[in-house]
Amino acid sequence: MTGHYKRCVIYCRVSTEKETQEMSLVRQEEELVDLATELGLEHVATFMDKHSGFDIDREGLLSLLDYIRDEEVDAILIQDETRLGRGNARMAVLHLLAKTDTAIYSHNDSGPIALNEMDTMLLEILAIVEEYQRKLHNAKIKRGMKRAVREGYRPERNLKNRGNVDGRERIEVPIAEIVSLRDKGLTYEEITGVLKGLGHDISKATVHRRYKEYEVEQEG
Repeated sequence: MTGHYKRCVIYCRVSTEKETQEMSLVRQEEELVDLATELGLEHVATFMDKHSGFDIDREGLLSLLDYIRDEEVDAILIQDETRLGRGNARMAVLHLLAKTDTAIYSHNDSGPIALNEMDTMLLEILAIVEEYQRKLHNAKIKRGMKRAVREGYRPERNLKNRGNVDGRERIEVPIAEIVSLRDKGLTYEEITGVLKGLGHDISKATVHRRYKEYEVEQEG
C-alpha cells in the first residue's frame, strides 16, 4: 500500500448490558485492531454499543456516523455484519455507509463483507429511489422559482445570504419573502421550494405557520 495509511474506525456491539458482554466488546476490539494491522489500515477511533441491533438509535452508532461525516475515514471494521444492525436497521446503516464510500471489513470475512444478492439489489434500489427523490425535490424548487419570477419576484433585490462561502444556511424565517411570494399567488409548497433554492433551510409547515402568524399580527 503506497502513500499514507488508509484510516479506519472500529465498531463493536453487544445486545445487552450484562457484565458477561463487556468481555465480548473487549474481545471484538482486540480482534479488529489485529485485523486493521493485517489489512495495513491506521486505526483512528473505536465506537461501542450495548444495544439491540434492531434499533437505529444507538449512541455509539450515531457518533460513528458523525465521525465518518466529519473526518477522513476510508473503512469501518466490524466483527460480522450483524454488528451494524439487524433487519431494516442493518440495511439503513449499510445504505448510509455506501453513500459515504466507506468500505466495510469484517473479522468473519477477513476482509470486505460479503453481501448476498438480495442485499446488493436492495442497496441499488435505495440509491435509485434517493436519486429520484433528489431530482423531484430540485424540480419543485425550480418550478416554484420560475413561477415566482413570472409573477415579478426578484430575489436578488431581497436576499442577503447568497454566496455564503461556508455553505451554512440561515435558520431565521424570512417573513417578508414569504409574504411577498404569497401575495403573488404562490402556494406554501412553492414558497418553500423557492426559499430552499435560495439557501433557507425551512419546511412547508414553518412557512404556513409564520404566514398565519403574520396575518394575525396584521389583524391586531
